[in-house]
Amino acid sequence: MKIENVKRVLILGAGTMGQQIGFLCAMHGYDVVYYDLSQDILDKALRRIAKLGSWYISMGHLTEEKLQRALARISATPDPEKAARDADFISESVPEDPGLKGKVFAQFNKLCPERTIFTSNTSMLVPSMFAEATGRPEKLVALHFHDVRSTNVVDVMPHPGTDPEVTQLVHDFAVSIGQIVIVLHRENSGYVFNTMLSSLFTSALTLASRNVATIEDIDRSWMGVMHTAMGPFGIMDQVGLSTVWTITDYWAKKTGDAQAQANADFLKQYVDKGHLGFKTNRGFYSYPNPAYTEEDFLSDARKETK
Repeated sequence: MKIENVKRVLILGAGTMGQQIGFLCAMHGYDVVYYDLSQDILDKALRRIAKLGSWYISMGHLTEEKLQRALARISATPDPEKAARDADFISESVPEDPGLKGKVFAQFNKLCPERTIFTSNTSMLVPSMFAEATGRPEKLVALHFHDVRSTNVVDVMPHPGTDPEVTQLVHDFAVSIGQIVIVLHRENSGYVFNTMLSSLFTSALTLASRNVATIEDIDRSWMGVMHTAMGPFGIMDQVGLSTVWTITDYWAKKTGDAQAQANADFLKQYVDKGHLGFKTNRGFYSYPNPAYTEEDFLSDARKETK
């Protein structure tokens, strides 16, 4: 299949990243269908997608006319057979569990046309972990997005069994939706940017879980030296604490590293309370006006987040 033959994109998982990826595809002329486990989940996602579109208008990236055309290209269904029908390209954003990803892809392998390309937006896993389970390993590539509101960099990571023509097609697809494409020569957990970012998160969580310094002071240190708008804990709030916890806990259990598990347990306190970051208006900080945006944050003497 060539890029000009890709018309219909299926989004597996209507969470925040799935919403962003699907809307981005619709903005660039693709027909998009969302699949998730219930109509209620999908209805909430569609409302958030409309808000995302309004944000694009407020930033001058879209006109009202173009927004309405993009929204008209989007549909959603909890029926897997209906979702899979005529799908040319899949972007999967289900939770970071290789067993779950393999199971979901295996389900859609039976339902999708033979031509359908499978891509995963996994943040830290590598596609070879679930390639065979998909039923079409030669057509599986990791296509990893960051927050599309702030960057247009994506990673394309094949596994050893990926057909090179499929890798090229996924590259061309990413270019067609306005992305800067980073192609990895080999599998690497965390891709390029996330490999560097995860080291920052690990260091910050270790400092906090060991009570070396407060969350705010750890962020102040990073922001003050690097001259950034937020520190590692502010960034984690943007990523979503459930995602950060899932990844941290998975690797802690896989490696048996005691400090990594302590970091996961530190995150779990917030997850258990439903404080998942920006999307729930509360994580390490409270939103919409987190403390790190205050003018005097770097010189503020407060030692604890509220």
